Amino acid sequence: MKPIVDRLRKEYEGKVEFRVYDIDGPGGEAGELAGELGVQYVPTFVFVNADESISAQVVGGMAERDLRGRLDALE
Repeated sequence: MKPIVDRLRKEYEGKVEFRVYDIDGPGGEAGELAGELGVQYVPTFVFVNADESISAQVVGGMAERDLRGRLDALE
């Protein structure tokens, strides 16, 4: 997934903010955020609108076209 996310990060620069967290590492902010969002599996994608509401949460890998569709649907 990393190559796809890296490519889309460049393409959507200025439109979408990408944040990638390593929740497998020791505690910290990523662990707390994973707990708040109920993330149990990697990868998990959480799509957040500009108003900070969660648009969607997807567990598992995604095809690039599906990921693009989720990004394009963000408000």
